[in-house]
Amino acid sequence: MPEHFQLLKTDTATAARRGRLKTRHGVVDTPIFMPVGTQGTVKALTPAHIKEIGAQIILGNTYHLNLRPTSELVKELGGLHRFMGWDGPILTDSGGFQVFSLAKLRDIRDDGVAFQSHLDGAKLFLGPREVMTIQANLGSDIAMVLDECPPWPCTREECARAVERSLRWAKQCKEIATDNGFLANGHHVFAIAQGSTFDDLRREAAESLAALDLPGYAVGGVSVGEPEPEMLKQVAATTPFMPADKPRYTMGLGTPPQILKMIALGVDMFDCVLPSRVARNGLVFTPDGPMNLRNEKYRADPRPISEDVHNYTTQFSRAYLRHLTIAGEMLSGTLLTIHNLHFFIDLTAQARAHIEAGDYDSWHRAWIARYEAGAAERLAGGR
Repeated sequence: MPEHFQLLKTDTATAARRGRLKTRHGVVDTPIFMPVGTQGTVKALTPAHIKEIGAQIILGNTYHLNLRPTSELVKELGGLHRFMGWDGPILTDSGGFQVFSLAKLRDIRDDGVAFQSHLDGAKLFLGPREVMTIQANLGSDIAMVLDECPPWPCTREECARAVERSLRWAKQCKEIATDNGFLANGHHVFAIAQGSTFDDLRREAAESLAALDLPGYAVGGVSVGEPEPEMLKQVAATTPFMPADKPRYTMGLGTPPQILKMIALGVDMFDCVLPSRVARNGLVFTPDGPMNLRNEKYRADPRPISEDVHNYTTQFSRAYLRHLTIAGEMLSGTLLTIHNLHFFIDLTAQARAHIEAGDYDSWHRAWIARYEAGAAERLAGGR
């Protein structure tokens, strides 16, 4: 068992796992949901808020932070932890996904990706060396390798090229992180398994990357437009071929039921902008499904968002939170983001407890059934 990751328990009825990941800035209990702080901030929240809701680890993004304020400036000012006032672990995405989704006129080459900035059109390049240098400048606890995320749908030939290129880049990232002391100094590097909807390519990617013996592994290229059953099929086709003694991470998803289903497939780590993004538009999550506070029926509703969820926001009535949202008050974004992120983080804490108790399978099925029934009832005009 690697020193940085301890597998404490595996569920007998599912592939769910309870683990503990050690980083330079603290220990992370898994399964875990990680709030997204793309540009050095979790939108609408201070680091004190993030701690209060129970976050153990947050995300930053290589692409955005290198465009502005630049990784060199962050390094000069003491690294990303000091720059943003967060003393817990930070995982940084390599920026590869943003290059493929945001950048203009990108040119994918064997040595990396040439592209134009989505901000000002400046010509830029990201290869394995650039990605690892930027993340070293930021002081990331967990750095992701550069990978090529194939679109959905794509041809088998396109996907095979992306898998091969991603493997080559992962090898180069490991070599760079070894040569510059990044790995030796206790930072972690995670590889990313692609493969789109092709099960055999996903297995090939996972097994080839596993041979690199990196500290962790991610399932990439999911939630890029495919329907949920296909997304879960992709995760199920990948995780069995990842090392059992390393943390597993699905990138950029999902809804509460999706997270619980993926925990059952053996995934340990999750991130998504969903809870914070929809909070800024008045949508909150409850055990009985999502609730749109802009709805007129909540105008005079004295109840909290949910009687079964307890955080700073649930002391306020639905009517007050709706008022703030309709009035466009900044406090609405803060309060609703606190609630939603706490909801996701607490959900994974509950998952950990039920894995330990040995009843994860029955619990997560019942939880999803209640959530989906409540969502259907709200859609029909109830609650």
